[in-house]
Amino acid sequence: MTLTIVAVYSGYTLWQLHGLRQVQTETIDRDRTDSLLLFRVQNNLNVLALTMRDMLDATEPYPLSAWKSQFKRMQNDLTDALAREETLSRANPDQRRYLTTFATQFWDAVDRIFIMAENGQEEEARAQVRLSLQARQEALSTAVARLLVQNNEREEQAAAQTREVYARAERTAYLFLAAMMVLVAGTGLYLAHWNRGMFAQVATLSERRSELARQLISTQENAFRHISRELHDEFGQILTAIGAMLNRAARTSPALAPSVRADLEEVREIVQSTLDKVRALSSALHSVVLDDAGLEGALNVYLPGFERRTGVEVRYEKDGSSQQMEPEAAVHVYRILQEALNNVARHSQSAHVTVRLRFQESAVVLEVQDEGVGFQGFRPSRGMGLTSMRERAELLKGRIEFLENGGGGALVRLTVPLDSQEAHAGA
Repeated sequence: MTLTIVAVYSGYTLWQLHGLRQVQTETIDRDRTDSLLLFRVQNNLNVLALTMRDMLDATEPYPLSAWKSQFKRMQNDLTDALAREETLSRANPDQRRYLTTFATQFWDAVDRIFIMAENGQEEEARAQVRLSLQARQEALSTAVARLLVQNNEREEQAAAQTREVYARAERTAYLFLAAMMVLVAGTGLYLAHWNRGMFAQVATLSERRSELARQLISTQENAFRHISRELHDEFGQILTAIGAMLNRAARTSPALAPSVRADLEEVREIVQSTLDKVRALSSALHSVVLDDAGLEGALNVYLPGFERRTGVEVRYEKDGSSQQMEPEAAVHVYRILQEALNNVARHSQSAHVTVRLRFQESAVVLEVQDEGVGFQGFRPSRGMGLTSMRERAELLKGRIEFLENGGGGALVRLTVPLDSQEAHAGA
């Protein structure tokens, strides 16, 4: 009995689908494609109307013959659209002949007008455009509009047939509604269970990723601190000793030849320059002032150095009562500031940058605002700068925003809740 019911329902449904397919294929799809081609023809005719208006515009400096190539392109496209539409059209043959005849007459008139223009009869050609060509274009547009109206009427009739088929199918569909509801409910429960497990795995992976990012950044900072200390203590002391030895050699040997003394002075200057670069590199890798004087002290030292090194004028604004930050949190804020300023120097093309440090009751807000091309003009490479800034903000349980200024330029805003520093330090 069940197999008989399924067979009857399947046969009835297939019969309905066959009838629906015939209606869609023979009527709806064909008329819809025909309408699209007619819209293409109508669009070409509208372009022709605008082109003829531009041809007759007294402000246009071009002669009529300059429009010939454009008309030729439109003729090819219009002829192709009409040929395609003719294979699908179910319009009256008299209407088809009328449209084809008018299109042929229109292009013959176009050819005559361009021949007149090339023979120096510019004004007469313009008069023919006004008197004849525009009228023919309007007649063609009217004929195409009538065909579109007929297609719409046939589509409405086909839509009525389609609604009837759907109504019959709807009546039979209720027979299987209960089974479908059971199937949907079972599938939904299974998907809910599967999604819950998947989201749990995603949460676990996210925690692992955050932990890995924390470890990588911590390892990076330790490496920077070690390299900075080695540069400052080892190489810095060696270069300082070499400079002192050169100064002592110059003082204790007054009888040295002027050329030798000049060479010693040049070597001393090179050593001093190298020492300055080593100290600058050491400070860039890890600011000793950050450990000793905190974030504000590090900013007071870093910002003038950045201004001298890059030529970008820095305006520093501080608001609110100073609050001591955890050392690791201060390092992350300092690194975000460094990356933001480096992006300003490399990509913004701005001559000025404003750094704001605001201490609020529950948060510390750092802003870096420039007057350059903004983020729309910035095409980041494969570097990890912005990613590192986001990772550090997440480690601080804070929020970092990359915004466009209304008057131009970019704004990077970091908000760090003060209650997250203890949690970050404990982690």
